[in-house]
Amino acid sequence: MARYLKVLRLFWATAIAAELEYRLNFVLAALSSLGGLIGSLFSLFLFYRTGYHFQSWSWEQALIVLGIFTLLQGFSATILVPNLNRIVHHIQQGTLDFVLLKPISSQFWLSAHTLSPWGIPDLLFGLGVIFYAGDRLQLTINRYLWGLLPLLFGFLILYSLWFMLGAMSIWFVKIYNVTEVLRGLLEAGRYPIAAYPTAYRIFFTFVVPVAFLTTVPAEAILGQGEWIWAIAAAFLAVSLLYAAAAFWRFALRFYTSASS
Repeated sequence: MARYLKVLRLFWATAIAAELEYRLNFVLAALSSLGGLIGSLFSLFLFYRTGYHFQSWSWEQALIVLGIFTLLQGFSATILVPNLNRIVHHIQQGTLDFVLLKPISSQFWLSAHTLSPWGIPDLLFGLGVIFYAGDRLQLTINRYLWGLLPLLFGFLILYSLWFMLGAMSIWFVKIYNVTEVLRGLLEAGRYPIAAYPTAYRIFFTFVVPVAFLTTVPAEAILGQGEWIWAIAAAFLAVSLLYAAAAFWRFALRFYTSASS
């Protein structure tokens, strides 16, 4: 573990140093994130402006969900997108050979090799929305702490889904359309799951686990969730992590080396 942490520190220090050569990009990313957040707030406001409420969700409570969704966007932009989208490049260029030869887990290398600071504005805006709504709801620090584990499980679930899609590039090479479909489905997480009809709730809970990404952590923060959902989130996160690792090992059996 110590060796992996040391390698991770070297990876990210190098990546940040390289990215900061283009500092104007950070300003543009911040403006883009701010525009996206304003659009999300406006779309949510359209529901609540006439006094309408999602089932058992006030305006401030729905903001907690939106804040968590924005955090997930920042996590994706900071770690998932810059790393996992490169799996396709490594396979196309044959450079995956060099990754597999390194004395370190290839999944770890592909998942954590680079870090993009351009997702940091989303992380900051997400925290800002959560703390603003929490202040309006008079939440205590304990309530935020209760939400940390479900939020971590949401990050792990999202990572596992992304990585398994990235591994599919060994067969299909170009998976852009598939990742866009996943990204579109995950957009449903910007609203509480109660906002959708029953059939959609079932789909976004048991087929595409959007509810575990945003609604379950938000309920934990608000003290509204049932413990069974937190346990289900933990089970799902661990299961998907194991499935992602197993699927990667399975996919590598079909990888044709550039030198073979």
